[in-house]
Amino acid sequence: MTAVPAEAGPRFALVIHGGAGTIRQAGLTAELAAAYHAGLRAALTAGQRVLADDGSALDAVTEAVAALEDNPLFNAGRGAVFTSAGRMEMDAAVMDGRDGSAGAVAGVLGPRNPVRAARAVMEHSAAVLLAGQGALDFCRAAGVAFEPQSYFYSERRWAALQKELDRRSAGGPDDRDDADRHGTVGAVALDTAGNLAAATSTGGMTGKMPGRIGDTPVIGAGTWAENGACAVSATGTGEVFIRHGAGHEIAARMRLGGQRLATAAAAVLAEIAHSGGDGGLIAVDAAGNVALPVSSQGMYRGVAIGNGAPRTAIYAEEELAERS
Repeated sequence: MTAVPAEAGPRFALVIHGGAGTIRQAGLTAELAAAYHAGLRAALTAGQRVLADDGSALDAVTEAVAALEDNPLFNAGRGAVFTSAGRMEMDAAVMDGRDGSAGAVAGVLGPRNPVRAARAVMEHSAAVLLAGQGALDFCRAAGVAFEPQSYFYSERRWAALQKELDRRSAGGPDDRDDADRHGTVGAVALDTAGNLAAATSTGGMTGKMPGRIGDTPVIGAGTWAENGACAVSATGTGEVFIRHGAGHEIAARMRLGGQRLATAAAAVLAEIAHSGGDGGLIAVDAAGNVALPVSSQGMYRGVAIGNGAPRTAIYAEEELAERS
C-alpha cells in the first residue's frame, strides 16, 4: 500500500515505521508477527495520545520513536545492531516543520533514547548535528538519560553479527535478508494546529564499518519536515537516500512542482531504486494525507488518523489493518 487519503477533516495524523529491514515471511512465526504489530500499535498509541490532547507534532513523533527505541525488536535504541567491530553506533534526528529547527546525533552509544538526544541538540545547542564523544559529552551535560552498554546488548543482534562476519570471512554471497541489511524507526505527524514534524532513529546495518553514518541523521535525506509541504522519515540504503536528498526532494516536488504527496514520494523512491537503493519511507502532508511507499520486501509500518484505531502492516503487499 503506498498511500492513504485523509479522512474528511482529520484533526491530526501520525505515521510510523519500524524499518524496511523486515524478516523473510518464511521465518516470521505468528507469535513474532503479533509482537511486531503490538510494538507498532504501542508506538502509535504513544504519539496519538499526544496529538489527541492538542500536543505538538514534534512531541508526538518524539514519543512514538522513543517507544520503538525501547522495544528490542526494532533496530534503534535497545534493539540496535552491531558494527563489524562489535560495538553499537546509533544515529537519530528530529525536525520541526514550524521553523525548520532540527537536531541530530550520530555514532552514539549511551543515551537511552537517541531521539531524545537529538531533541536536546535541537533545543539546547547552536548545532544541528553532533557526533561521537562530543555528542555524548553534550547529552550528559543536557541531562539526557543514559544506560550502560549492557542495556543495549541483544543476543539476537550479536548472533546476526557473527553470522555476517563468518559470511565475509568465507567469501560467500550476500544472502542476508532485509532484517540484517538495514533497519530504522521513524515517525511523522500533523498536529491539530496544522504543524508537521519528523523523527528518525537507527542502529544502522549489521556489520557496518565503524564510523559509518547513513541517511537517518542527515537533515533533508532521511529526515525532513516543512509546514505547508510534508514531513518525511526514510529507511533503507542510506547512502543512496543521501545522494538523492530524499526527504527534501519530496517536499520540493510538492512545493515547486505542485505534485501530490503520494506522487512525489513514489517518484523519489523509484529514482532511488534506479540508483541501486531500496527501502521505503513514510510521509504526511499539511492536509493529513499520508504515503508509505516501499521498494523492499516489506516495511514495518502503521497509521493513526485522528482518533481512529491504529492500523499496521509488515510486508509490501499487505494492506494496513487493525490487528489484535
